[in-house]
This record gives sequence, C-alpha cells and structure tokens, in this order.
Amino acid sequence: MLLDKAPQLDRARQVADLLVGAVDLHCHSGPAAMPRILDHHEAMLDAASAKFRALVYKDHFYLGTSHAVMLEKLFPDNGLKLFSGVALNNASGGFNPHAVDHCIKIGGKIVWLPTLSAANHIAVLASGAVKTFPKTAGKMLDALPLTALDASGKVTDAVKQILDLIAEGDIVLAGGHLHASELHLVFEEARTRGVRKMIVNHPTYIVGCTDADIRQLVSLGAYMEHSICMFVEGRSKKYEMSDLAHLIEVAGVERTLLCSDLGLLGSPRPVDGYREIVGGLLDLQFGEKEIRAMIGGRAATLLNLDVVSPSA
Repeated sequence: MLLDKAPQLDRARQVADLLVGAVDLHCHSGPAAMPRILDHHEAMLDAASAKFRALVYKDHFYLGTSHAVMLEKLFPDNGLKLFSGVALNNASGGFNPHAVDHCIKIGGKIVWLPTLSAANHIAVLASGAVKTFPKTAGKMLDALPLTALDASGKVTDAVKQILDLIAEGDIVLAGGHLHASELHLVFEEARTRGVRKMIVNHPTYIVGCTDADIRQLVSLGAYMEHSICMFVEGRSKKYEMSDLAHLIEVAGVERTLLCSDLGLLGSPRPVDGYREIVGGLLDLQFGEKEIRAMIGGRAATLLNLDVVSPSA
C-alpha cells in the first residue's frame, strides 16, 4: 500500500514559504574557539538558499562584522544581508566602551553584554545547574567574572557610557548571560538613556527569568529572544514546544523573537532548526502572520532593514 505523500509535501512547502524573509540574530558559525558544525560561508549559503533576509554572526570572543562585510561583497547576488556585533567578554576587554564604539563605527548591529565572562554564567556553571554548556576546543584562560553593577548594586559608569553609545548608534542591546536581577537595572538605565532596542537572550536558560521577570522586562520595551536550539532535537534541547508556547504567551507574539543559537556540535544546522521550529509552531496552531513576525519581522525592524535611506 502506497502512502499518500501529499500532506508531507504540502507541509514542507508551507514551511519553506514561511522561511522566506526570516532573520537569524544569533548564528554560531565559525571560525570559533568552540567547535562549530559550519563556518560563516556555509551558514550564509544555507540561509540564502532558504531565502532568509538577514543573518547575524555571533561569537563569544570576537566582532565578526569584517567577515560579514567581506562575504556580502563576495556574494552580492544572493539577496542576504550579513551582520555581526560584539560580545563584551574578557577577550573584548569586558565592559569596554572602546570596543563598543569600534563595533558601531564599522557597522556592528548588536552589543551583547557578557556571556561566558558574566559572573552569573560562571556561577551557574560552577553550581552544576547547567552541565552541557559547549566547551572551547582548547583550554582558554580562566574567565574573569564580570557584573554590570558596582559594589552598591548600581549600574557602573562604564556600562552607562556603553549604553549612551548604543543609544546614539541606534543599535541593539542584548542581555547576554547576565542574571535577570541585573537585567532589570541595566535595561531600566538603558531606557532612561534612550536605548530603543533591547533583547533578553534565552531568558529561561542561565539568565534565570521567571514569568514575572519576562513581563517586567517586556514592560521596559525588551524583546524575549528564545533560542531554537533549546526546543529542537539535538544535544542542546532542553525544553518542549509546549514550554515555548507558554513563553510566547507570557511575552506576547509582538515581543517574541525566535533565533537559532545554532552551529553547535550535536545539533541541527541553523536553517534546519528553523524548519523544525516552524513546523512545531504550525502544529501548535500559530498563524502564519504570527510565525513570520517571530522568525523575521521583528528582527528586521531591530536591524533597520525596513528603513529607507534619504538618498533612496
């Protein structure tokens, strides 16, 4: 008896159509100190083949804007915009305004607050609460723990200067791996200083956000960025699709971003992760308009992709 393959083909076409115009703000391709399953060139080709609109390279140790600019120049006809940003870990000087200023001046689009060097990240891993965080291929120098707050629990002057630069440059502030308690204070300060684009990265992983935290951070104007890698099959899976549905409900579709956080060993390639998550969202009865917004529309706005230049 032959199985009717029409429904599977229809679903595949629907998923492929929904991926057109997608924007991945969190692609972990290489070269990188952590082993990756694909490099920046391969990630670009995958995303262009799926007709993504834009891709943002993220590395914990370096600003990848130069790679993005050169690849876009070498492949000008694939319709894909390439970007990067800087993560304020020890390798970039920590809370280093000079690194942020340089990032903005050469076209960086996101500043991630400390990830691997965040005091919170180091404490969570030391506690054993997270056992599977990716490791570098070779032993690196031990991280020096970073916090955005001074001894009195207030946002430091260096962080304030960084927030001013981000506001002036109209780029994205991402929370990195700071604890939720820090993010409340930093994002409140950021809003006061004119930062208009704020993201909380994987709020329930390492960052420690409760539903109440999510609602409060959303009220400050932040978007919740959920990492696809944590909901699809692979080594990095930590949650079920029902958990994602709940998190979307808490923040609202209009404040939810779905980005891959993929490129990791033992997990799908970024575009394959998007295919799986879109299928899961369809199964959960999310509408096509909602899905497009969460995997592309909101992120495009954060990258100013819809802004028409004065000379246009």
